[in-house]
Amino acid sequence: MDIQSFLDYRLDVLPFVFIAMVIALTVHEFAHAYSAYRFGDMTARREGRVTLDPRKHLDVLGTILIFIAGFGWAKPVPVNRGNFRNPRLMSIVVSALGPASNLLLGIIGLAAIVTLERMGFFQTYSGFRDAVSVFLNIFINLNFILLFFNLIPLPPLDGYRIVIELVPMRFRVRLQPYEQWGAFIFLLLVFIPPLRSVTINPLFETANSLAYNIYRLFHSIAV
Repeated sequence: MDIQSFLDYRLDVLPFVFIAMVIALTVHEFAHAYSAYRFGDMTARREGRVTLDPRKHLDVLGTILIFIAGFGWAKPVPVNRGNFRNPRLMSIVVSALGPASNLLLGIIGLAAIVTLERMGFFQTYSGFRDAVSVFLNIFINLNFILLFFNLIPLPPLDGYRIVIELVPMRFRVRLQPYEQWGAFIFLLLVFIPPLRSVTINPLFETANSLAYNIYRLFHSIAV
């Protein structure tokens, strides 16, 4: 049995995948933790999550899924919305800043590629040039995937946390008993091909399309 068949990435690029994943997930969770702390909730700070140390954020299963399925997750940042001055608004902002951080990282990666292209960096062959190109493409792809992946409105993802703050309290109370099934439903969407083809795959296509359009925009500005 070929282990390669279980991986979404080629074996030879896994080190780049790991580095990109560590950066993307760490910054994502730091954005949650830092914003919650700045809004007055000390919960994440007490647990040592207001840090860019990846050891405080990475989740074993979520990390493994990066290699198997092409995306994953880190340990959720604990947030006590009761400590916020405006619980609903600030909870939405804290939740949204995680995906926003991945959008920012993806844009930084695209800006780096366009800048290096304008400098002629990719016009000559070298192992280092190829390594930089592979890493930046993986870094951009992974961050845009995490952007859309985390906006799926299923618990415990950020999209659900945003939606739950927008609906009336009576709906929130009705949804709470079903939150425990969110991760199970999501795994079904990921690993059952017919379901993935109509749910997860379109998100990935949208992520790739957005990245490409931003790349074209940067090129038009750089000309």
